[in-house]
Amino acid sequence: MVKVSIEYEGDLRCAVRHEMSGAQFCTDAPVDNHGKGESFSPTDLCASAIGSCMGTIVGIQMEKLDLDMTGMRIEVTKEMSNYPPRRISRLATEIWVPVSLDTSQKRRLEMAVKNCPVHHSLNSEIDKPVVFHWK
Repeated sequence: MVKVSIEYEGDLRCAVRHEMSGAQFCTDAPVDNHGKGESFSPTDLCASAIGSCMGTIVGIQMEKLDLDMTGMRIEVTKEMSNYPPRRISRLATEIWVPVSLDTSQKRRLEMAVKNCPVHHSLNSEIDKPVVFHWK
């Protein structure tokens, strides 16, 4: 079990603390939702979570094949709905793979991405396409 503590600091900002490690960061509401946009918004963290989760799961699977994925790059583009309720409507992910893989290894990597826990945890109404850029 993991505990995260959040303290509302006013002006639409929150301080977030990971209790086990003590790591901290702040969130801020986006400019288009009354904030200053000076840090990640809560929905930006969803985009960050899916991308970093995919990277972690790929890293675990590729280590089992003795492949070093250092330098893999992942970009997630978040889109919000244009109608109420305000929500994430699309998280489009692109993954640049830094090593050459055979067909079997590519399939394993693709399966790892599809089994990312964050991907499975997000609402199925969110469009979550993934594009791979193979070396």
